Amino acid sequence: MTDETSPISDRQVKHLEMIQAIVTRLGNGSFLIKGWTMTLAGAFLGFAVNRSSWKVAAVAVVPLVGFWILDSYYLRQERLFRALYEAARKPGTTVELFSMNTSPYRNTIRWRKVVISHTMVNFYGLLVVVMAAVAIWWYVRR
Repeated sequence: MTDETSPISDRQVKHLEMIQAIVTRLGNGSFLIKGWTMTLAGAFLGFAVNRSSWKVAAVAVVPLVGFWILDSYYLRQERLFRALYEAARKPGTTVELFSMNTSPYRNTIRWRKVVISHTMVNFYGLLVVVMAAVAIWWYVRR
């Protein structure tokens, strides 16, 4: 019989390391997406201001929303693997050794909650608002 204080096996530690490696990769992917988003937003903003074009700023919203959805996918996957890690780390866990199945946690980590999380809304929402404001500004000024 195992309890919370009993040590976990070397195989369980290896399983946890594998899960953590996936979480790290997903975090790095999210970081890269944010970098590309900032680059793209800056380029569109520069073109919009340089050409005094509301259409360029308006079109910029489309890829920003696309990056928002893609980054939300990465964040949700990261949260699913964190939930798997949390379950697998406990001694006497029912998680199959070396399983990467996150489906038992999909009902608790909802797609909608991830998309509108503070992290996503603060970053992507602000960029969308800025692009929309620039588009409206240039549209009104024309």
